[in-house]
Amino acid sequence: MFKHDFDFDPANEYTEEQLLAIRPPDTPEGFDAFWEETFDRNLKIPVNVERRPVESPDPEKELSQVFFDTWDGYRAGAWLVTPKNRTPSCGFVESHGYSGRDAAEFDPFVSDAAVIFPCAQGFGLSSSEEVPGLAANHVLHCIENRDAYIIRGCVAGIWSAATALLEMYPAIEDRLYFSGSSFGGGLGALALPWDNRFRKGYLKVPTFGHHPHRLKCPSVGSAESVRSYHVEHPEVLDVLRWYDAATAATRIRTPVLGAPALFDPAVPPRGQFAVTNALEGDSEVHILKAGHFEWEGTPEEERRLGEKLEAWFREGGRQ
Repeated sequence: MFKHDFDFDPANEYTEEQLLAIRPPDTPEGFDAFWEETFDRNLKIPVNVERRPVESPDPEKELSQVFFDTWDGYRAGAWLVTPKNRTPSCGFVESHGYSGRDAAEFDPFVSDAAVIFPCAQGFGLSSSEEVPGLAANHVLHCIENRDAYIIRGCVAGIWSAATALLEMYPAIEDRLYFSGSSFGGGLGALALPWDNRFRKGYLKVPTFGHHPHRLKCPSVGSAESVRSYHVEHPEVLDVLRWYDAATAATRIRTPVLGAPALFDPAVPPRGQFAVTNALEGDSEVHILKAGHFEWEGTPEEERRLGEKLEAWFREGGRQ
């Protein structure tokens, strides 16, 4: 599809037709109960929000650092962008990729939204000596233990960020949305089924989809660390089955815009399509030619995706 220097095929040697035919893996017994319990327990945790205004580079927006309590006693951090001298029309929880997050972004899909950018455990404002801040190590943290695996706390962090945002802006409770790409897209797929506070979602090139497929696909992303670990510890699949974004996506009832890529050296397309193929109801899928890869058509592809996103979330606020 593209000229590249990778020693593997970032399309996973699958055609678009084959990718669209991928279905989620078998569901472990008790999957729903595990995640429902995780959500219920996390929702009972007082978030104890602390907001620290900082200088904003945008004269139309206010910028803050926000800190809140979340899963297992973790004190997490996030960036918060809000319209200056205006009441937010809606709210977004926007989760980051596996490169982490060192700053906020100032181009939300809705111009007058309140956008919270939570940092996953171990990254940015949520850094900790106990949790690795490097993707290759982070994705393996406590991977041998279903209950303690780091991804559980990262998913819970999304719910806690939503709680924090709603405590600060309770009027947006009917207009709360989720957006996540790559690592954040996978977390979103795992978070959305259990939290009906979110009215719409966006999952771009989501990771953690269909682990049996992912473990067969070379990559340059965090999945490669898991694939290598699995070679020496095949039993880890018994844990990963509980953290499969494709399995979780079959439970999503919130309308979601999925954007999988046909070619992606960092997140195996097989897994991405397993997630977006599982979306039902009013959800939509916008297929990208490439993810995590710059090519001559990238600007135009991103422009079209941006238009799609504006239309998808337009009902969330005044443009």
